Amino acid sequence: MPSSAHSLDNHPVTPIVPITGNSIRVACSSCNLRELCMPMGLSSDELDRIDEVVAARRKIKRGTTLFRNGEKFVSLYAIRTGFFKTCVACEDGRDQVTGFQMAGEVIGLDGIVNDHHTCDAVALEDAEVCVMPFDRIEELSREVTSLQRHVHKIMSREIVREHGVMLLLGSMRAEERLAAFLLNLVQRLHARGFSQSELVLRMTREEIGSYLGLKLETVSRTFSKFVEDGIACTILLAEYAFGKAHVRIDAAYKVADDPPRCLIDASTEVGRYIAEQLADTFIKLKGERSFEIFKLDEWKL
Repeated sequence: MPSSAHSLDNHPVTPIVPITGNSIRVACSSCNLRELCMPMGLSSDELDRIDEVVAARRKIKRGTTLFRNGEKFVSLYAIRTGFFKTCVACEDGRDQVTGFQMAGEVIGLDGIVNDHHTCDAVALEDAEVCVMPFDRIEELSREVTSLQRHVHKIMSREIVREHGVMLLLGSMRAEERLAAFLLNLVQRLHARGFSQSELVLRMTREEIGSYLGLKLETVSRTFSKFVEDGIACTILLAEYAFGKAHVRIDAAYKVADDPPRCLIDASTEVGRYIAEQLADTFIKLKGERSFEIFKLDEWKL
């Protein structure tokens, strides 16, 4: 299969490292990401049973492949550390990025449908995953119903993500696509305890463009535009998060150019969001005193 050969040449596979006994308990029951990739509210007995699902840990070096297109499906993988991209090889040899996954998320669901993986999963940085054989998950799901529901939720989340990608590609301008992508990353990282105002991108601009259906030049130009106009970027993010009409009515914002100023009604949820993001991000981009935020009743027309 051409895509498998392409992946084999560019993304070597790393070995599995078995773990047993107490090390499994560290990998699951005591893992600080457990709430993100395992069911909530389990009894101690159920936690002990779920510990048995994790068969091994696997360290993945940056640029190597966790699994490849066409490879037999055996396990799901819970990401402990690191970032991954999933991609498929086009006929012309290019990789089409289909998603980005981070710590606390489960990958490998694509293999369930026909017992073979339909994409490559490549580490964007040094990573570690927990290997969960799917036959064990199926067996235990019949005994621990909350695990079965959780697997269904993970599958449903993937469907919702696919719908979101279709929305991005079908109805959004380049600026909206990139803003929505960045906001999604920030929200996912914040759920893992990272800052909402700082974002380190593990993927290249070319990979972002492949995922969003944008040319590299468009991605670079849009990033530059966001840096130059932090207020517009923040408002764009808010419009994506809350809905454009809701933002314009609820935030009651107005931008002035000299000096850069933004009218915000900070008594509303949307207004607080925009004010906080501007305070955190725009000052870092432009420096102190680079703009002013006025509450609605303080604005002088």
